[in-house]
Amino acid sequence: MMGALDGLKIADFSWVGAGPRSTKDLADNGARVVKIESARRLDLGRRSPPFAGGDRRNPDASVFFAQTNTSKQSVTINLGDPRGVEVAKRLIAWADVVVENFGPGYMDRIGLDWQTMQDIRPGIILASVSVAGRTGPMAGFRGYGNSAAAWSGHCDMTGWPGTEPHMPPFAYGDVVAPMMLTVAILSALEHRDRTGQGVWVDVSQIEAMVQVAGDLFAERPADKPANDDPQMDPHGSFPCCDGQWIAIACENDAQRAALTEVLGDGDTSDWEVGALEASLTERGVPAAAVLDGKGLSEHPALESARHFVAVDHPVIGTARMPAPPYRFSETPGQVGPAPCLGADNTAVFAEIGLTEDEIADLMAKGALA
Repeated sequence: MMGALDGLKIADFSWVGAGPRSTKDLADNGARVVKIESARRLDLGRRSPPFAGGDRRNPDASVFFAQTNTSKQSVTINLGDPRGVEVAKRLIAWADVVVENFGPGYMDRIGLDWQTMQDIRPGIILASVSVAGRTGPMAGFRGYGNSAAAWSGHCDMTGWPGTEPHMPPFAYGDVVAPMMLTVAILSALEHRDRTGQGVWVDVSQIEAMVQVAGDLFAERPADKPANDDPQMDPHGSFPCCDGQWIAIACENDAQRAALTEVLGDGDTSDWEVGALEASLTERGVPAAAVLDGKGLSEHPALESARHFVAVDHPVIGTARMPAPPYRFSETPGQVGPAPCLGADNTAVFAEIGLTEDEIADLMAKGALA
């Protein structure tokens, strides 16, 4: 099925979440994404739970990795071996875009710096994402999305009033930064198509996270607001009689009056969550059941939108993977399985000019491992 990015070739050196979530978006929309990995330094995503069958030793069993790397191919290259770096250079010469999220300075140390990439492939797009970006006083800072949560103020704002700083429950920077990275890559490609010039895209997770919390900084509350809101009241999540919770946000007197009418002399704990959600929304009160993962995956609205796609994976089996949250009428793209480690070595290395004997020799010597 044709995708909007058919013909775009990406050499994806990124790992874990901050880079791979962006290249997943591009791959699901038709881009050819070749993920460069190594069994000697396994992508931490492949070691992240949950695992199909509970088999954490199998690098192809991680459901986290499978969801984050749909529609890609995988090759193994030992970037610690100069012979492996030479093969990587061939992939760069093949690609339109290179994506990496290693610690600052790593690509330079192995001879894959920006200037070298331009020499190899004039017009190349290099997209780098890191905790603090590649310039400025924090350019050498190393860390993960949780580090960005601390630096961006999210830890300070999270939690109940009077409590200590609280870490968000997942690496939120690894979710926000890829969205910025995708937009930046597409913008760089537009610039290259108009001018022929390559572009080095530099994305900071800290800056990306500030973007989604800037209004909260502007308000500068004296204490953590928790679920309170300066304009809306009530604004929060409330328990129902069936053990479920409902979120309610009233922004004006008419909505508050409708809420009072529905609840009467009682409160939310007298209601089953589905019935209360229906009664409130019918009267124009913004309300929604608080869904867990199971409720989300079975929600009729997402089912109708075909948001979850059944994808066959050779190790995980048939699993429901999230599709892009938008639709193109003429180029819808297609969500395919995540690759097994090194599954595309033979085909990809042959495509970039290596013979069967060269591939076998380099694999035997550990350069393609």
